[in-house]
Amino acid sequence: MVDGKDFRLADEVRHIQRCAARHDGRIVTIGQLILFSTQTGDAWLLDKQDGLAALLARDGDPEPVAITENDTTFTIEWKGSYRIEGAAFIYTDRRRGGMRAILGYPTQKLEHAARGGS
Repeated sequence: MVDGKDFRLADEVRHIQRCAARHDGRIVTIGQLILFSTQTGDAWLLDKQDGLAALLARDGDPEPVAITENDTTFTIEWKGSYRIEGAAFIYTDRRRGGMRAILGYPTQKLEHAARGGS
């Protein structure tokens, strides 16, 4: 686990966005959060307990995400929710409406991370 005073969620988001820009697939879990990047250049921030999602990068290009943090807390402006159905990562956009199913993401590894696996 990370020490609260040394942890900055914004730093972790920038790191995973850089991984996405390099098309480097990574999965990082921090408490109930999962950050992941894909070889296609996408990156996401997920709340595994509440099923919330924020797109961090698409095709290697960073996407804006509103994060407010101080030494003890942080807030995230979640733009949608997600679920995994087999090989499909399904994202529902709460602002614009609509849903999209994305194939090719490491859904088995994400489910394992969501269950607390390493």
